[in-house]
Amino acid sequence: MIMKRISIVVAVLCFTIMGSAQEKADTVKVGGMIIIRKHGNEGESKEYKIPKRKYNKPSNLRTNWWIADLGFANYTDNTNYGSIAAQQYAPGSNSSWLKLRSGKSVNVNIWVFMQRLNMIKHVVNLQYGLGLELNNYRYKEPVRYDANPPAVANMPILYLDNTLTRSYKKDKLAADYLTVPLMLNFNFTPRRTSDGFGLSAGISAGWLYSARNKTITSDEGKKKAKDDFDLERWKISYVGELSLGPVKLYGSLATKSMYSRGLDITPYNIGIRFSRW
Repeated sequence: MIMKRISIVVAVLCFTIMGSAQEKADTVKVGGMIIIRKHGNEGESKEYKIPKRKYNKPSNLRTNWWIADLGFANYTDNTNYGSIAAQQYAPGSNSSWLKLRSGKSVNVNIWVFMQRLNMIKHVVNLQYGLGLELNNYRYKEPVRYDANPPAVANMPILYLDNTLTRSYKKDKLAADYLTVPLMLNFNFTPRRTSDGFGLSAGISAGWLYSARNKTITSDEGKKKAKDDFDLERWKISYVGELSLGPVKLYGSLATKSMYSRGLDITPYNIGIRFSRW
């Protein structure tokens, strides 16, 4: 009796092992598919295809070409208009002279490229780029810049136009920079190639390559004065970027005044970024 029971157990184990071997032999991987073939009671066979999940590992260096920013340009005016330096730059000036039309003062940035270099598992990246930063400051008051000031140190550059018969349709200062940003990027969705979630923060260095005072008046029409107007040649700013899926925001704040003398005016920008990241 005992031998009979042992024989039955051994037979069951043999059938089980043979069935497992048969099932394993009928599991085949083809490319991105796993094909499982199971046999029916009457020799029939069925196939079940299970696609393998693909994961494309992001590149260690990613490049984003031709990014555009559209936002508002503004500044903080901490000038002491009672000081000798302020009055030498703009005689008779006061805190109302350089107030802006906030809704019409705009910032447009065109980045030729931005790159992200993987540092830690594609979550922490070094982000940098190259582009043009274009700022247009629209004034409320009819101020003018002298494009050809006398070649004497500390001579006046800014003045208020008191011509009673002249009305202004436009009065702006344009300051354009060739800018290189350098940021630390935190990408919270590293598997996404676009419209991810994350943030970046760092600094940028901009070189002033063009400055001009453009006016449109009732009697003169369009006039444009080109000069550096004693603006700082270099602009160092704190910069940041926030990615919320398809919505991307940016901001920048200069570390010091945009003028090299006379005025203590610190510019900042904020707006929307049009980018694939």
